[in-house]
Amino acid sequence: MSIKKDENSVSFSSKIRSSLVLKLNLEMMHRLLSGFLAINILIFLMSFFVILWRTEIGVQEVIDIITPSTINRNPLSYYEKGYVIVKEESPKGIILPEFIQDYLPVEINNSKRNIFIPVEEESTLSDKIEAIRYSVGFPINASYYQVVYPIGLELMSFLRLFVILIIAEGIILFKNIRKGQRVIRRTLKPLAELAETARSLNVVQSFDGQNLKDLAGEISNIDASKLDRRISVDSSQDELKALASAINQMLNRINESYQSQVRFVSNASHELRTPISVIQGYINLLDRWGKEDEKTLQESIDAIKSEVEDMKELVEKLLFLARGDSETIVLHKELFDSCEIVEEIIRETQMIDEGHEFKMEMGIPAYVEADRQLFKQAIRILVDNSIKYTPNGKQILLRVERNQGKVNITVQDSGIGIESDDLPRIFDRFYRSDESRARKSGGTGLGLSIAKWIIERHGAYFEILSRMNAGTRITIVFPEADK
Repeated sequence: MSIKKDENSVSFSSKIRSSLVLKLNLEMMHRLLSGFLAINILIFLMSFFVILWRTEIGVQEVIDIITPSTINRNPLSYYEKGYVIVKEESPKGIILPEFIQDYLPVEINNSKRNIFIPVEEESTLSDKIEAIRYSVGFPINASYYQVVYPIGLELMSFLRLFVILIIAEGIILFKNIRKGQRVIRRTLKPLAELAETARSLNVVQSFDGQNLKDLAGEISNIDASKLDRRISVDSSQDELKALASAINQMLNRINESYQSQVRFVSNASHELRTPISVIQGYINLLDRWGKEDEKTLQESIDAIKSEVEDMKELVEKLLFLARGDSETIVLHKELFDSCEIVEEIIRETQMIDEGHEFKMEMGIPAYVEADRQLFKQAIRILVDNSIKYTPNGKQILLRVERNQGKVNITVQDSGIGIESDDLPRIFDRFYRSDESRARKSGGTGLGLSIAKWIIERHGAYFEILSRMNAGTRITIVFPEADK
């Protein structure tokens, strides 16, 4: 029996922890009960003090009309409005505290106020309450007198009314238990609908773009503008609007990330399929006619080597971005002069590219704290892009300058420029504004994505200015480091 009781107790406590409705309802009942309790205590104290005050006024009237001579003649025979004068010491009972006596209206020297019950112990509670007496004792002419009043009758009348008040409050409290539960359930209905929609993610066996689109579409209907009307949330429920907005934003990010992954896989597959198709074509050519033709054989070997190099470069870039996305690339930061890196890049580039004029403007020194290899890789990507899109004989400028706590590293070419509509997307993976021209130049569309990842991980950013047929200027704004 005790085990079953414990199980019920655990189940109820578990329900309280797991049920937000039950928890909120209990909290509301607790606050309502606390309010009733505070009001009842206040009513009881105020009523008791009023009864006491009225009794004291009656005692004062009795004291004002009696004289020592009348008391001496027959002290026990004086009755007025229920008051009795007796000649004896103060009885046993509860003595009112001094701070209460100071505020009562009877003003007589050396007075003492008592509350006592002159009845047998076997009496009922109501009999004991009705028998409560209130006495004010005072000395006159070396004798001690008391004015006694049966205050219990008025207390009993008040307690009957007080019990009725408590019963009414209990009825109100009981009705509010069920009413409050309905109100809370209606208030939390949007949360339940959002939870049910989110729960459908676990039900879907094969999660694809259509599922995500359906889910995003369903929850996007619960936006701030339609929340009040469709699911009956009034305008005061800002918390629910904020929750719906947060979930919608989260789904937007999930959808955007999912679509980005889809585009990435599609573009990667396309980029890998092209060289594989070329290699397959040359293999078929060799199989048919190239076995005995040295010219065809050499042409095929050169083409296959070129395509393999392109595939290797593409796979390495894909692996870099994959490691970057999974945050497995560790930065080995060190302090160095960025001018040294830029000069090194120019020297290496001039060795392999004699078709362009390279110019340097160095504000030596310009210290930065970065991963040296990744820093060099990001600048080299910008230089390689400038070479690809700048006609031979044109100038490419590399500038390093310090400006208000920043180190600006600029790569400026005099190439074909970038359309203004393409500028916001040049860092997207596999994005190329001109596919045919990019294919001809050998770009994969991943270089700037890699550069962006590197720069952002160092707390830096890009500034780009481009004009069609005039050139492009890309500036890396890097935090300057103190040596």
